[in-house]
Amino acid sequence: MHESTLARALLGATLARAKAEGARRVVRVAGWVAETEALSRDSLALHFGALARGTLAEGAVLELRLLHVRARCRACATEFAPDAHVLLCPQCGALEADVLGSTGLGLDALDVEDP
Repeated sequence: MHESTLARALLGATLARAKAEGARRVVRVAGWVAETEALSRDSLALHFGALARGTLAEGAVLELRLLHVRARCRACATEFAPDAHVLLCPQCGALEADVLGSTGLGLDALDVEDP
């Protein structure tokens, strides 16, 4: 149910921004999801749509781009693409690395209908 929790958070951010902009209706939600989240964008969109029923965002199209993430090994400084949440260095096998860039899910823009 990770997608449901994140969809709820994304909907909350969407509705707050729409309200602040005085929107009558949200038509499109554009954002991103980091590949480290191992999420199904389809499942996330399904949950978002279900949770948006009866709100300003009902029927809004959810467009999420996949954000590629890199990590840097703390032991040997090798940069690599992590496999989901596993930060195993392919060079030296160390399990400690720093994620470079954003992780999670984010909201970029809304297309709305003005009052």
